[in-house]
Amino acid sequence: MRVLITGGAGFVGSHLCDRFLAEGHQVIAVDSLLTGNLRNIAHLTNNPNFTFLHQDITQTLQIAGDLDAVLNFASPASPIDYLKYPIETLRVGSVGTENTLKLALEKNARYLLASTSEIYGDPLEHPQRETYAGNVDIVGPRAVYDEAKRYAEAVTLAYHRAYQLKTHIVRIFNTYGPRMRLDDGRVVPNFIDQALKGIALTVYGNGQQTRSFQYVDDLVEGVYRLLFSDYSEPVNIGNPHELTIIQFAEVINELTDNPAGIVYKPDLRIKGDPQTRRPDIGRAREILNWEPKVPLAEGLQKTIQYFQQLSEPT
Repeated sequence: MRVLITGGAGFVGSHLCDRFLAEGHQVIAVDSLLTGNLRNIAHLTNNPNFTFLHQDITQTLQIAGDLDAVLNFASPASPIDYLKYPIETLRVGSVGTENTLKLALEKNARYLLASTSEIYGDPLEHPQRETYAGNVDIVGPRAVYDEAKRYAEAVTLAYHRAYQLKTHIVRIFNTYGPRMRLDDGRVVPNFIDQALKGIALTVYGNGQQTRSFQYVDDLVEGVYRLLFSDYSEPVNIGNPHELTIIQFAEVINELTDNPAGIVYKPDLRIKGDPQTRRPDIGRAREILNWEPKVPLAEGLQKTIQYFQQLSEPT
């Protein structure tokens, strides 16, 4: 196959490039580098089956030759990024998504949209099923990301219904692994960064808010299976194992032998930040025969090692 992956120099996108190349496919990675980094794909530079295009997908995409699949993973994904780039986030979710849909339609290619558990907002249903419409603040500061993804899902299914385009939607829950940025503001790199420096891990509020963490390889496996399925409705891909932030901090301290413990600070989370987060993965189990395989400790060890290597002097 010949596959185009937008956001291909990002955290998840670069791992997708690795997977498709490992399966023998040709990969074209497209990235504006707003939040992506060429370091994530530097190891692919000399691969004859890999091509990188530095382009913003809100501009018209013109790709010569056939394409068999388009995977749209282009978007700022952490709060620190989409609050810094609110207009860009809205445009990539709207104009950018439609540009990639038009390309898939032109090439008669399969299409897969990376959506997010954020479309559930601060959920009143727990765990969250794909049928849940969500509890989203549509004018709050997080809305630039949440609404961009909600629109992206709507326009993707509109192309499916209007043009019979083969489309797929993955709703991604909290994912971690190598190639995350230490400064991206999310809890995994924040905690690991503090632990490796031997300082206390900062927990905002009472630490009872929950998250469910999946390793990036599990996500990539789910995405790969979804692309080749015949299912067009959204599918949650995440780990149903739920932890409080305090429990997660304790795991990080244990894995890094950090004796500094935890320090509590006033709750500075952005308005609308979800209190609970856990996917119902019944649909993924039934349709894709998928569930996460990588234990938390194993995935975190690999992630910690990656950040240790980044901090080592060259």
